[in-house]
Amino acid sequence: MALKTFNEACHQIIKGVERTLSKISQSQVEEMVDMMLWAKYRRILIIGVGRSGLIGRAFAMRLMHLDFDVYVMGETITPAIGKGDLIIVISGSGTTKLAVTAAEIGKEVGAKIIAVTSHPKSDLGKLADHVVQIRGRTKVAKERDYFLRQLTGVHEPLAPLGTIFELSAMIFFDSLVAELIHRLGKSEGELKKKHATIE
Repeated sequence: MALKTFNEACHQIIKGVERTLSKISQSQVEEMVDMMLWAKYRRILIIGVGRSGLIGRAFAMRLMHLDFDVYVMGETITPAIGKGDLIIVISGSGTTKLAVTAAEIGKEVGAKIIAVTSHPKSDLGKLADHVVQIRGRTKVAKERDYFLRQLTGVHEPLAPLGTIFELSAMIFFDSLVAELIHRLGKSEGELKKKHATIE
């Protein structure tokens, strides 16, 4: 049995991620790197919901390996965040209620907010101090678009919901880690020493 759908999905996802990553603004990335280096000895909180949250946790793990004082929202060991701390919020739509509300609270206590989203003009984008736009289809879709696709014979892509944003974000954050390793003069060996020995 030929895996036609599987192979088509692989091709579509890879092309979609390549296209999305190629459109990320270099100046937006540079500003984020600067903000993270500025926050090296402050607290960093990563916020994401659902799959975006899983990507955030993977990013937080690498930041811990780089000796950042980093936490993930929702963990029992997460301390108070305050003035001068940095919050990184991941939301493709920029409208995820829990993420937006948490960012609003962070803003109220004086933390800096970086939004990683497809929609800079969203609620999240508007309250952020800095936005990195990762384009890509998110799970937000208008019903009339769905019916139009059905009428014209154009159906859902093989990368459902927010897949392209999420995979692009994962690669973006891993690439950001590589840049931070370079800027901080770290080596893979140094990161390995920080890796968990009990898991």
